[in-house]
Amino acid sequence: MNMIRPVSDLRNNFADISKTVHETKQPVFLTKNGYGDMVVMSMEAFEQMQFDSEVYFKLLEAEREAEVTEERYSSKDVLKAMRAAIGGADSV
Repeated sequence: MNMIRPVSDLRNNFADISKTVHETKQPVFLTKNGYGDMVVMSMEAFEQMQFDSEVYFKLLEAEREAEVTEERYSSKDVLKAMRAAIGGADSV
């Protein structure tokens, strides 16, 4: 469930909001004059959201590419390419 609080709570109850976002890993939505104004979240939750978003868009890009090409790679081919990219051994 979304936690919604007035923006004045950011000034008056900062410690409580900070504790909430860190413990729940969920954002707190702040309102101004009854309307949504800001979202506060922990750095960890923000970084996870960015990572998830990046993975999602990379998978979406891969799906689009798969629709326009017939080229496919085996898991061995992928592992070999990954090892070559990071300078590892070629053996599989």
